Amino acid sequence: MKEIILLKQGEMVLKGLNRRGFEDRLMGNAKRRLRKYGDFHIYARQSITYVEPRSEDCDFEGAWEAMKRLFGVAGLTRARACEKDKDAMVAAAAEYLGPQLRSASSFKVEAKRADKSFPLNSIQLSQYVGGELHEAFPHLRPDMHHPDITVHLEVREEVAYVHADPEPGAGGLPVGIGGRAVSLLSGGIDSPVASWMIAKRGIAVDMVHFYSYPYTSPEAKEKVLDLARLLVPWCGRTVVHVVPFTAIQEELRRSCPEALFTILMRRFMMRIAQKVAGRIQAGALVTGESLGQVASQTLDAMACTNAVCTLPVLRPVVGMDKEEIVRIARRIGTFETSILPYEDCCTVFTPKHPRTKPKLDELEEAEAALDVEAMVDQAVAGIERVVLDL
Repeated sequence: MKEIILLKQGEMVLKGLNRRGFEDRLMGNAKRRLRKYGDFHIYARQSITYVEPRSEDCDFEGAWEAMKRLFGVAGLTRARACEKDKDAMVAAAAEYLGPQLRSASSFKVEAKRADKSFPLNSIQLSQYVGGELHEAFPHLRPDMHHPDITVHLEVREEVAYVHADPEPGAGGLPVGIGGRAVSLLSGGIDSPVASWMIAKRGIAVDMVHFYSYPYTSPEAKEKVLDLARLLVPWCGRTVVHVVPFTAIQEELRRSCPEALFTILMRRFMMRIAQKVAGRIQAGALVTGESLGQVASQTLDAMACTNAVCTLPVLRPVVGMDKEEIVRIARRIGTFETSILPYEDCCTVFTPKHPRTKPKLDELEEAEAALDVEAMVDQAVAGIERVVLDL
């Protein structure tokens, strides 16, 4: 019988009366990711989401890789369906898991009997299949505590499934179940990781990138779009709002004290991002700020940045050091793109001695010489929207 994918639900199983909404969101996200791999039947039973190909021409390997990046899945495994018969389960386990059983030195069998009409209970089924497999693979030593391989048997309403230990899944919650946020995406290492981390908590993200042509190159812009594309398999469909930022930076250079330039620039970024959030009905802003990493990421500086926002500002990597952030970037596949040597707008007009402990009143005094609303509106009016889909 055919091979299927079993998705083990994570923390969503702890939800109460709204749990069905989490399951529906997970299945909807899975369907969107699987469209390009063929026709799959997706359904949920008893904390398991089943991904079952409807035809032989489905790209099963592509589907498997896509499901590894599906937030809301604690673990996933490939399983072989077979008849609900004890000897059929032995035969399926011996064939389907044969290479793993031959390479292991110890094993155990765990059975779950969701169909209570099945004549053997879980313990009896485990003992029977375990005994038969030991006969077929005599080199295997039964080990109930630390086996090299565990053979799992699941007796469901229609068929039985045989599989080995699940692989870790992406974890978290289904994207979109917690609402929407706007993430400020630069070309660095931190902001893609922050976007990934907030998506893992069930938040759908649109992204805002600040582009300072001609001080930053078209290649730098394309690098950021490449980073966003790398996040799409994890985060789902997104829109990158590319903001023309040159005019604001040039006006700040002309009109404001150099030492305050960086934090003033950040305040304009947050104002613009909040405007974008209002357009798409997002409930928060997301940044890749890590406490103390650069001048604009001190407590004083972040307080001054927050002062222009009415929406919550989420900083998923704020307590991480660089090595921790890099480790995640490598895992999710963004690191090599992030370190490509293209400048971004944050490196333009960088002051020699940026203020690390800015005062809100001095920032507001510097901004009093500017037509802040007009500058923000002009930048927002020039936004280019780049839609990236699965």
